[in-house]
Amino acid sequence: MSQQEEIPYTAVIVGLWRRCIMMRIIVPLVAITAAAAVVSNVAPSSGQAAGEAAPIFVEKIPAGYRDWRLISVAHEEGNLKSLGAILGNDVAIEAFREKKLPFPDGAIIAALHWRHTPSEENNKIFGRSQSFVPGAATNVQFMVKDSKKYIATGGWGFGHFNERNSKPAEEAILQSCYACHQKARDGDLVFTRYSP
Repeated sequence: MSQQEEIPYTAVIVGLWRRCIMMRIIVPLVAITAAAAVVSNVAPSSGQAAGEAAPIFVEKIPAGYRDWRLISVAHEEGNLKSLGAILGNDVAIEAFREKKLPFPDGAIIAALHWRHTPSEENNKIFGRSQSFVPGAATNVQFMVKDSKKYIATGGWGFGHFNERNSKPAEEAILQSCYACHQKARDGDLVFTRYSP
């Protein structure tokens, strides 16, 4: 017999045994690596990737808000001299009407603000200065209820947009929203009361 044809029996057994050991190590190692990759790419149940802070700001103006129903009106003096219309989507309106607190997820409240301006035309008719109307638009603000997405701010996301260009306000302005609204805990952070 030639040397090529002759393979010692023990060498075959040792070779198979080594392959078996390697397979016992490699297969679980590959499985563990794959599982770790999947877990690291899946966001936690809060909807946030690991280490990522929960959002507190509304970044886009909700579509169709100008067609929502009126909740109430507001007049602010001081430096603001503002008139406001507070609107709500269907979820918010139902919650206000049924006095449902906390507000359910999906409720959105919009506050449209204008400068408080005397109406010269109306005042001429009345014969004295008593009529005020909306002047230039200043901003539109939103509160969006999503108890999971906005967990860091009591379940509400806050938005403040310049009415002239629909751009979000600076973060410094937005940072003050939650701190101020915390004073209205009894109303689920909402200042406005429904005016039927």
